[in-house]
Amino acid sequence: MIGNDWDSVLESEFEKDYFADIQKFIDAEYESKTVYPPYEDVFNAFKLTPLSSVKAVILGQDPYHEEGQAHGLAFSTPDGRPIPRSLKNIFKEINAEYNYPIPDSGCLEDWARQGVFLLNTVLTVEEGNANSHSDCGWQTFTDKVIGILNEQSQPIVFMLWGKQAEKKKELLTNPNHLVLITSHPSPFSARRGFLGCNHFRMANEFLKENALDEIDWNLSKESQLM
Repeated sequence: MIGNDWDSVLESEFEKDYFADIQKFIDAEYESKTVYPPYEDVFNAFKLTPLSSVKAVILGQDPYHEEGQAHGLAFSTPDGRPIPRSLKNIFKEINAEYNYPIPDSGCLEDWARQGVFLLNTVLTVEEGNANSHSDCGWQTFTDKVIGILNEQSQPIVFMLWGKQAEKKKELLTNPNHLVLITSHPSPFSARRGFLGCNHFRMANEFLKENALDEIDWNLSKESQLM
């Protein structure tokens, strides 16, 4: 059980045959291999951001596949771990838009608690083997989740970065929502559109226009203590 309103919304999905197949597959993977994130963190994005509080969605692909980096939130990594290059570019873009300091930690839990749903389209991965669980059924599940988000009447900002995320645009048909698309923040593609995209400011302007609290993108602990 997730422990919030996602449980009732996803109850029927958890009972379907394809989800039983996912469960069987990942249980075997966790028993025989090193898999990330830790088993108890697979649904962290859902636990930290109830459906009723979602104001923005940032889609990732699959979890980081190196030791200690993944903890169930797209692009996020726990305190004390090196900040991945894609996340460094996310912080650079926020710095350019708001002049916020670059944080020392890559943990995005504060965003999640503010209503930023940090969803990977595949929720698990084998150590050192990117996309290794991409065909086990997770995308059927997360497509359903995206569809549920699309059905919400409260306006939501969807940030689709990169070609894989952009494919999900076809699931987003509700005119209440804002869909922002650009290149992936990876160092291989960030300069093709992500850097300079202004997505974080655009998201907040949209939320403000719809009488919703803006997201405080500032994660710098030093500046928050001043």
